[in-house]
Amino acid sequence: MNLLFIADPLESFQPYKDSTFTMMREAERRGHHIAACEPQHLLWRAESGLQAQVRHLQLTGKEDANWFQVSGPGSPDGLSALRDFDAVLMRKDPPFDTEYFYATHLLEQAEREGVPVFNKPRALRDHPEKLAILEFSQFAAPTLVTRDEQAIRAFHKQHQDIILKPLDGMGGMGIFRVRNDGLNLGAIIETLNRHGAQTVMVQKFLPAIQEGDKRILLIGGKPAPYCLARIPQGQEVRGNLAAGGLGVARALSARDREIAEAIGPVLAARGLLLVGLDVIGEHLTEINVTSPTCFREITDQTGFDVAAMFIDALEANLRT
Repeated sequence: MNLLFIADPLESFQPYKDSTFTMMREAERRGHHIAACEPQHLLWRAESGLQAQVRHLQLTGKEDANWFQVSGPGSPDGLSALRDFDAVLMRKDPPFDTEYFYATHLLEQAEREGVPVFNKPRALRDHPEKLAILEFSQFAAPTLVTRDEQAIRAFHKQHQDIILKPLDGMGGMGIFRVRNDGLNLGAIIETLNRHGAQTVMVQKFLPAIQEGDKRILLIGGKPAPYCLARIPQGQEVRGNLAAGGLGVARALSARDREIAEAIGPVLAARGLLLVGLDVIGEHLTEINVTSPTCFREITDQTGFDVAAMFIDALEANLRT
């Protein structure tokens, strides 16, 4: 198969922990051809359809800055038609900004021209990563979504210890904890909701965060057997790896499986081949659909090949 990965700049990859790299490596190991581009390299013309400036890749086997080399000269004008690929994998990291939004519309055109795109562009738009939990509220912690300051203050009064976060954050950015003393609550609300102009998510603080913010991977609607518990370090409240959390792979608990097996088939039927659930203790806190990670950490610590499970699911999806 010919696979096109739409991702961040290849030069920014850190192969020793990059999930997209592990996907590429497994795909190449199976004899598939891989190419890559960035969202800004997409181009549509009425007479030629959706194209992109792509680089055809060969992996070198190294896990440093020289992890890939460009193979072949490509087309004379540097453009390749997306319909010439067997599948396109959208792996651009958040934020889900206006350019990401426009990219999903361009990729819908690729679908109309006959190429499968994973995750499905419409599903990426329909499942914002913070708000997607609203559909599965039976698994969520006490949560409030609002731009109203008084509603946030009332939620704090009820629960005493809360987490506030922006809807467009990633990697733990912009997350605040306010304890029962309410210290700086007003300033935090002003910072996040911009005097009522921006919607905020507020959740009851879950002490189980000390045991880790678990990333559960759903692949083709089924959970990988291990999650990665991202454990906050020192005085940090955030477990995100980008915020310094320690990643520890663990077998799924019965509750983890209950959540994953309820949500997985629903999202897979909507074209979400790969999903990352965030679970703290017994509660679902986020549903990540843009470019879920943690493949490498789980594989390195448990021996379970997450990338192989993903490429198996991709191949099976393309056969149907």
